[in-house]
Amino acid sequence: MKLLDRYILKRYLVTFLFTLLILIPIAVAIDIAEKIDKFLRHENLTLFEVVNDYYKNFIIYYANTFMPLALFIAVILFTSKLANNTEIVAINSSQISFTRFLYPYFVGATILTTVALLMNHFFVPTSSKTRRLFEKKYLSSKEYVDHTVRDFSLQLNDSTYIFIQNFNLERNSGYNFSTETYDGIHLKYKLTADNINWNTKDSTFKLYNWKARKVFKKRDSIFTGNSLDTTFAFTPNDLNYKSIIAQEMRSGELKDFIKISKSRGIKNLNAYYVELYKRTSLPIASYILTLIAVALAHKKKRGGLGLNLALGLAAMFVYVFFMKIGEVLGAVAGANPFINVWMPNICFGAYAIYLYINARK
Repeated sequence: MKLLDRYILKRYLVTFLFTLLILIPIAVAIDIAEKIDKFLRHENLTLFEVVNDYYKNFIIYYANTFMPLALFIAVILFTSKLANNTEIVAINSSQISFTRFLYPYFVGATILTTVALLMNHFFVPTSSKTRRLFEKKYLSSKEYVDHTVRDFSLQLNDSTYIFIQNFNLERNSGYNFSTETYDGIHLKYKLTADNINWNTKDSTFKLYNWKARKVFKKRDSIFTGNSLDTTFAFTPNDLNYKSIIAQEMRSGELKDFIKISKSRGIKNLNAYYVELYKRTSLPIASYILTLIAVALAHKKKRGGLGLNLALGLAAMFVYVFFMKIGEVLGAVAGANPFINVWMPNICFGAYAIYLYINARK
């Protein structure tokens, strides 16, 4: 790597870290101002717990979230400064092409992308889990939360299905339960119950007013009873499908969860696919945002740094807007989560190529 490459790469990384270190304390200060009264309500809550269990993980999460914004602002800032100091003019005079000029930028983008990918797929989910446990214990409001699952169906294996009209996850009880086992397309066994309770101690279910039907070729056998202790290949946790759970799973765990859920016949898993895909799409955006920022700022303009920064922030706002819209649309049943999550990168990638072609002229 040449001296010029090392110079640009160093400025790239240092300015990025400086920008990130400005954004994070602002986010922490705002959060402290909002939550200081909730912290003070708990006399047994120590400063160490607040810092170690909450703000350490808060910083990890938001540093990863702000990384694209910090990167974009950083590249615009120091590239504009290079242009205003006519350093880029000197570089062009040395017969260095725009493509070659981008080399150290993309080395820096590769470093940050690698870090972001590792953070997204391995470290941030674990950190988020610890932070959410703290929030649930000390910061969550006591407002009413509906813990009831309604009209739920689950495929336990290739031939067995369960149906529950209503199940309360807080009380671990429900009503109108049935399970069916098929031999191909023919019903082989059916068990119904008016009520179902989960026993946490021995991991069994207790059925009340149950009725079992075994289907044979020439006749059926029917059995009934008041109560029945039995087991099934599921627990109440399998009924609780929330997108927030996906944020606390490492990518390997999330893939396994999606695979098991698909085999059980869960109809809409798009929220989980959105979470999985965006863990890769957002870090890859580092290359696109770097190219856009350099293309916008590499020429000296009459408006100087202020104009470049305004254009950059406007482009970043549009990117974040498209990203959030893509996440919402991708989570809708019947949508294609991969296309929706990657759409901002596709659109801004095309814009980056357009700016690159113009910058080469």
